Amino acid sequence: MLQCGVYCLLLLLVAGCARRGEKDGGGGASKVGREDTPALASPLAGAARSSSSSSRKQLLFIGTSLTAGLGLEPDSAYPQLVQQKIDAASLPFDVTNAGVSGETTSGLEARLEWLLRGNFDVVVLESGANDGLRGIPVDGMRRNLVEIISRIRREHPNARVVLVQMEAPPNMGRQYTVAFHEAFPSVAKETGVTLLPFLLDGVAGKPALNQGDGMHPNQRGEHIVADNVWRALEPLLREVTGGTPTTGAGAKPSP
Repeated sequence: MLQCGVYCLLLLLVAGCARRGEKDGGGGASKVGREDTPALASPLAGAARSSSSSSRKQLLFIGTSLTAGLGLEPDSAYPQLVQQKIDAASLPFDVTNAGVSGETTSGLEARLEWLLRGNFDVVVLESGANDGLRGIPVDGMRRNLVEIISRIRREHPNARVVLVQMEAPPNMGRQYTVAFHEAFPSVAKETGVTLLPFLLDGVAGKPALNQGDGMHPNQRGEHIVADNVWRALEPLLREVTGGTPTTGAGAKPSP
């Protein structure tokens, strides 16, 4: 279990994100693969772009304000930083950031049809933090995550899905926070997806790595978040492109 202090700074995430979420709208996806690539109105645009270069694969990040990059410059959110690492590693992936601030798992389920219209080869799913902040029953959140992954699999059976471990704040009590923590490995085991470590590992609870709200990483912290994701994601991307399968540090591969 992570220390209580790690969770405390997440307590006001919903309040801090709600206004931004309204501005993001229903889709909330933007292409970040190349400097000359404009924001997308739909993941379909990414599919059309990829069709012109069959060697390029698509990596879709779905998430909350932590994925959207609330409070950061457009090129500083961790999916954009992961794109930089992808390019440096000469891997053939273009990243689309579909983070929406303030979103719960039920909200994601409601907009999933729109997201599934695009083409993608790997999906990174970061969801659930706002469920915990609102005290939504863990069983309901868990069912939503399973259904989201199941729908992705039905529409895109060849896509690899990666679930990010999230944590609940302690104000709901130990029973809730323990159940919340355990829901993610349980969902990963049931659905056979890869589980990544806690997104904010090494960042949460450290003022120097967070913005003034104490909840969202600043530019320095975001680089650590990107490193967390990249250590676990890089081996999977290499496997998808036909490289030697390996296990990323901290990642739990599909059974």
